[in-house]
Amino acid sequence: MKSVNTATGTNAPRLDDQLCFLLYTASREVTRQYQPVLKALDLTYPQYLVMLVLWEQSKPISVSEIGKRLHLDSGTLTPLLKRLEQKAIITRRRNDRDERQVDIQLQSKGLEMKRHAEEVPGKLLCRFDDAQLKRLQELREELKSVLSLLTNK
Repeated sequence: MKSVNTATGTNAPRLDDQLCFLLYTASREVTRQYQPVLKALDLTYPQYLVMLVLWEQSKPISVSEIGKRLHLDSGTLTPLLKRLEQKAIITRRRNDRDERQVDIQLQSKGLEMKRHAEEVPGKLLCRFDDAQLKRLQELREELKSVLSLLTNK
């Protein structure tokens, strides 16, 4: 997809033509929209994502499994998990069968947070009408396809 950069008269890439920039900017804006809602839960957006993974589980889950679900490496997850542990939301424990593996389990505070977190999507989506919500659902499906193409899955 080549277009002439009208400012330079060349075929140099233009910022507004870059899919990566649009995805990056949209992602940052979505994260910004979540901040005031998550403040009530005392969670950052990345912590909220980890909690979503944990709330889906009925048993402990390994750090590596959380990383797979969130497309994050353990170097990114470890400090985040330490902060959640300091807040008494989760516990981190070496797996009895494989000491290289660290398992994460919700504490009662983390389980209790789930009730309050159920309100998060509604608080964000209430500003959209039905047509906009339908478009957002379609966009979510398109983004799943893009991610699948990029990760060869």
